[in-house]
Amino acid sequence: MIELEFGEFLKSIAETEHIVVYTDGACSGNPGPGGYGAIFISGSKRSSLSGFEKETTNNRMELMAVIEALKALPKSAVLTIKTDSSYVKNGITNWINNWIKNNWMSSAKTPVKNKDLWLILHAFIEGRKITWEWVKGHGDCQYNNDADCLAKSAIVTSFMEKSNELHE
Repeated sequence: MIELEFGEFLKSIAETEHIVVYTDGACSGNPGPGGYGAIFISGSKRSSLSGFEKETTNNRMELMAVIEALKALPKSAVLTIKTDSSYVKNGITNWINNWIKNNWMSSAKTPVKNKDLWLILHAFIEGRKITWEWVKGHGDCQYNNDADCLAKSAIVTSFMEKSNELHE
């Protein structure tokens, strides 16, 4: 597997190439500081991205991992998105149409949580060829574990940056 910087990864793929994306989110406290990570694989090429939010929840980071991955990839790419979040997978493949139909109310007649991110995700999947798959978290799926490490590392990195700012 050839590890590429994300920009190089994008340059190396054809617009309609199949890309497998593993996504994960993490939170230190819930709510608390959070991170997300995504691993991109196409043929023998691999890349990644990650990010951080100061105050968030685990579910928001799970959604952000997918949103940021989709934002970074060409709309023409054929995607398989693998997530260990049944919330994300079920939300985007099963629940979202009912939420929209019911004016963003859940089956329990309460407002859907994270509506802002669901709206963004829904917009990003329009016109794309995406297969959604659930994978067991913290199991034997190396790429999912790598996405988890990216998400957790984003949190640690943000703590280190904050600590450095306090000591300057």
